[in-house]
Amino acid sequence: MNQAQAGMTALERAQAAAWRDVLKLLRPAQWSKNTVLFAALIFSKHLFDFHALRLVALGFLVFCVIASGAYVMNDIRDCERDRQHPLKSLRPLPSGRIRSSTAIALALGLMTAGLVGAVTLGAGFAALATLYLILQVAYTYWLKEVVILDVFAIAAGFVIRAVAGGVVISVPISPWIIICTFLLMAFLGFSKRRHELVLLEARATDHRTSLREYSPYFLDQMIAVLTASTVVAYAIWTASPEVIHKLGTDKLYLTIPFVLFGIFRYLYLVHQREEGGNPTQLLLSDPPLLADLLLWISAATALIYLRV
Repeated sequence: MNQAQAGMTALERAQAAAWRDVLKLLRPAQWSKNTVLFAALIFSKHLFDFHALRLVALGFLVFCVIASGAYVMNDIRDCERDRQHPLKSLRPLPSGRIRSSTAIALALGLMTAGLVGAVTLGAGFAALATLYLILQVAYTYWLKEVVILDVFAIAAGFVIRAVAGGVVISVPISPWIIICTFLLMAFLGFSKRRHELVLLEARATDHRTSLREYSPYFLDQMIAVLTASTVVAYAIWTASPEVIHKLGTDKLYLTIPFVLFGIFRYLYLVHQREEGGNPTQLLLSDPPLLADLLLWISAATALIYLRV
């Protein structure tokens, strides 16, 4: 009896380990990137509309499923290269703990399920979800090896999600939301490339082929341009007559200091602390940056909904 119990315990431990490996492949920590879908909900003054909130929440889940399928696809693509890496070789796929055939089935299943879910939310939303998936496939097999376009592809993915958040609740998307989203995500993307290049030095091209085309000086030039462009674009958006009329407030410019602090804090972490390799993790782990984001959301929400 004791031997049977011990056998069951060992089996349960093995099953739990297998599920943990599957969860690692799905990268749930990256799902927070899909919260950009909620931007249109907030800035269209539908935050407290339960039906709209439900639709965006469902859209968020759809993009999480598709994104996880894309992450698995990316790991399959990089499996052989990761086996040569001292740390990445310990991941579920390169280590052999999950078979390639299982990973392929998982990726295809997640992508299919995500697209089916997208169809239930409308043709426009489904078209954007499909476009996002096509972009992820192109990024995995081509664009991530092309200098500049690798980061532009990442930024475009966020723009698609921001637009999808408006389409799913049938509200128009301001061009300024698209511009600000693209500029901010390009800023974060090039900052990440700089971190990778400086941290890995001679081994950088083993991690990412496109890094051989970058240099810290070149990246600093692009980051400087994007820093200024992002702040100016956001400032123009807050003072735009269209936005003032639509949102009913002319005081959104008061949130500009939060944007400035967030960008400057991120630059500080990248240049002074040599962080920035994982923007999502950095945002959630750096207290000043997280506090700044929450304060920006709170201030913007109060100005839009309470007309403070």
